[in-house]
Amino acid sequence: MPELKLSSPFSHYLLLTFTNNFQRQRSVTMCMDHLGRNNLKDKVVLITGTTGTGKSRLSIDLATRFSAEIINSDKMQIYKGLEIVTNLIPVNEQCGVSHHLLGEFQPEDGEVTPAEFRSLATLSISKVISNGKLPIIVGGSNSFNHALLAERFDPENDPFSPESSLSSICSELRYKCCILCVDVSEPVLFQHLSNRVDQMIELGLFEQLAAFYDPVVDSGPRVGVRKTIGVEEFDRYFRVYPREGNKGMWDSARKAAYEEAVKKMKERTCRLVKKQKEKIMKLIRGGWEVKRLDATAAIMAELYQGTTLGEGKCKRDIWEKYVVEESVKIVNRFLLDG
Repeated sequence: MPELKLSSPFSHYLLLTFTNNFQRQRSVTMCMDHLGRNNLKDKVVLITGTTGTGKSRLSIDLATRFSAEIINSDKMQIYKGLEIVTNLIPVNEQCGVSHHLLGEFQPEDGEVTPAEFRSLATLSISKVISNGKLPIIVGGSNSFNHALLAERFDPENDPFSPESSLSSICSELRYKCCILCVDVSEPVLFQHLSNRVDQMIELGLFEQLAAFYDPVVDSGPRVGVRKTIGVEEFDRYFRVYPREGNKGMWDSARKAAYEEAVKKMKERTCRLVKKQKEKIMKLIRGGWEVKRLDATAAIMAELYQGTTLGEGKCKRDIWEKYVVEESVKIVNRFLLDG
């Protein structure tokens, strides 16, 4: 059995999963070799893009049209406990599609490294393929995507660090990949993300963060899900003000501190978009073939729904025409090609 070198607190989970699945996967591999397929790479679809562009929505749209299962590659959504803050897709919106590595680990399990994700997701891909399904990987964590798909991966090297050259991106991939990137113009996306934070607050983001706050743990280095946007911004608030209390009774200073936390959360989200775009462009320059899907019109229809600008525009219809239909064509061609 291959040796796994693991470091984080949840490594026992990975080792157990690996051990339980090794014999089954070896049998599947032997069967594929017998059929003469050992020299062919398995096909996978990757849906990437910046935060807020609709990647999860598209993954469900594709998985319900193709015989597919979804593998999460968002490094924050791999944890449970902050479902609103991490924007984890609710079960009732998953349309019965099987998901892997979504909300599977506890916050106290520690940091999931790219190397550990590579091992975890490789096992998930093997399981999906052995089920006769198409693996759809979805997430905007580019370090995870590169670690999983790159043929040559160095766990000691961060290909996206400022010091790393373009040669740190491995253009040779372990699988035959169809890479889709959902894109939205920045002015439209930034407004959408601002609205999304407001919607999260309405859904209970503040209360979820208040319950999650731990003055002892949060005083140390941030690891894992504690790096999620919103945690640090509201931790500053909770250090000064109690987590409980009627918002209607807050004084002006407390209201200002709360509004500052919301503002900082929105600003940091927009900065994340820019960083994610830079990383995606580095992958493209490094040799990754990426198909761009423009979702700007669909997001605009959502922003202006119910206004004069939104008259006659149906968000779902626009999404179907410009994003879903285009991606279905691309995936169909990909699956029919050898």
